Amino acid sequence: MKNRILVSASLFHALNDATTVVVPMIFPLLYGRSTLITSYAQIGLMSNLGLLATLLVQFVVVKASFHVEYKTLMLWSFVGICISLACVPLASSFLSLLAFFLFMRVVTSFYHPIMIAWVSKSQPASGLDHAMGIQSGSGNIGVLMAFLSVGYLAQKWDWKMPLITWALFGLVLGALGTLTLRGISSKSEPRPSLHVHSWMKVLARLRGLIPGFIFGGMGWSVTIYYAPSLLNHQFSVPIGRTGLYLSLWIGLGTVSGYGYGFLSRRFGRRPVFLASIGVAALSLAAIGLAPGRAMAVAGLLVFGVFLLMTYPSLHTFVGSSVPTVDQTQAFSWVSNIQILAGALLTLLAGVLSDRFGIRAPFVLSSLLAAACFVYYALPVGSRALQARSQS
Repeated sequence: MKNRILVSASLFHALNDATTVVVPMIFPLLYGRSTLITSYAQIGLMSNLGLLATLLVQFVVVKASFHVEYKTLMLWSFVGICISLACVPLASSFLSLLAFFLFMRVVTSFYHPIMIAWVSKSQPASGLDHAMGIQSGSGNIGVLMAFLSVGYLAQKWDWKMPLITWALFGLVLGALGTLTLRGISSKSEPRPSLHVHSWMKVLARLRGLIPGFIFGGMGWSVTIYYAPSLLNHQFSVPIGRTGLYLSLWIGLGTVSGYGYGFLSRRFGRRPVFLASIGVAALSLAAIGLAPGRAMAVAGLLVFGVFLLMTYPSLHTFVGSSVPTVDQTQAFSWVSNIQILAGALLTLLAGVLSDRFGIRAPFVLSSLLAAACFVYYALPVGSRALQARSQS
């Protein structure tokens, strides 16, 4: 059963995360043609509102998950994902594009609070690092496929073709993920109180990890929403090759994500996590300050390796230190804090990009990542990681 849950979670994670990349990948094209999008601030506004919509919906999803089977929720999610991808090409104005984008963010809000928690609860403690690496890496594979396909499909046909292609492919991935869960129920688990006090109690358990969640949301969002424009507009990289570079970014991160279990057993959870944040901060600085294309691409690839190891690290810290009954709420908090951090950064980054140039989001992110590293290097942050590493 635990293996089937992990396989299904991996399929859904690939589809879910690919979808959140497919749509933003067309933004540079629309901006470059002044079609539907005419400023970086509009990109920042869409990403901000989309992430906030996800945050709000996830609280509803957690409540529903104690009354509705997880597999039913994921069925709704993948059908909605396919519909949203098919609708985006119908946009005729910025407002209609925003509406379709927000719908996409709503239907991609189901996976992280419930399926990661289900993986965590179904795995033995000895297999948790490995399982978290697998499900995280599978999401990365979906993103890799999105980056690799969207640029070249758009370059060969037009910006609508990648959306239609992924809507059809999503039906396949979603159907396989749903069928894999046939006969497995999530209804037997105990239901915690979902009052405000319960949510705050779970958050208090996670307070030492909050800077890490903020870093994770920030690092992902700045890459997804602004790296395509940085490469395409600042360094004149064709959109097809931009997709290739970003697929290498996520590809290297996929390898490091799958290797997280081995690395954590070899070196320990805390050292791996701390090293990931430190190198990520340096690579973000390299991207933002790069004098040419080669350094920017190199910095991006190194960033992928280390950013994408922080996610299974954080998931493992949470899964090993939060009681089973509270894990759905805990993983909802993880996702929501990451989303809120990403939403605030992308909104600010859009304004800064219009004012100072498209490099600004990466310079700002490098400073915030460095602050996160300093926090965990100090005794108070170090103790928070050490306690969870020993759980």
